[in-house]
Amino acid sequence: MTTAQATAPDPEVRGVRLVAVLLVLTVVSGLIDAVSYLGLGRVFTANMTGNVVVLGFAAAGAPGFSVLHTATSLVCFLLGAATGGRVAARLGSGSRRRWARLTLAAEALLVGVSAAVALIWPGTTGTVYALIALTAYAMGLRNATVRRLGVSDLTTTVLTMTLTGLAAESRLGDGTGHRSPRRTASAIAMLAGACLGAWLVLHHGLGIPLLVAALASAVLALTASGRE
Repeated sequence: MTTAQATAPDPEVRGVRLVAVLLVLTVVSGLIDAVSYLGLGRVFTANMTGNVVVLGFAAAGAPGFSVLHTATSLVCFLLGAATGGRVAARLGSGSRRRWARLTLAAEALLVGVSAAVALIWPGTTGTVYALIALTAYAMGLRNATVRRLGVSDLTTTVLTMTLTGLAAESRLGDGTGHRSPRRTASAIAMLAGACLGAWLVLHHGLGIPLLVAALASAVLALTASGRE
């Protein structure tokens, strides 16, 4: 090995750490679920725990819920996750930086297309199904990637176990609370995304919050590193 090779910086460490990337993606999840739940008929496209519960409500005939909307979200999320699994099998043993950036670029493209659809054809039945399908597929793709990356306490879409760990391993529970900052940041990120998303939906419709989500994912696709 030459001296230049020995001292060359590791390309994996260039860019934003994965912890920060996943926290921003948690904000994006809040944005997307605000769009889907408030604007697409009480369906989640990022939080599948809530979506399964919503499907039960819809199947029981509860007013305001749709079996077709929820089933579309679940199926497209699973298809996205399956795609993410394939990508992980092909790229997961190589550069984490390249793998993460490619997945984030795909998410940005899918959410960007959904933003364009919402802005160009607002209010149609076809638009509703297109937005559900595109965002759910993007979230499935991302979740499969995040799962394989294995950064603890940052799933980006589900907080149940994060909040459980925050309480159970705190000083009031049976731990020292040393992982509390990351868990707390994750919960705050989701809350912030949901609040911002709800405000944008209520005041500017569905296209703008989706555009914000797409731009955030695109920036991360250009800046993410492979280090935690």
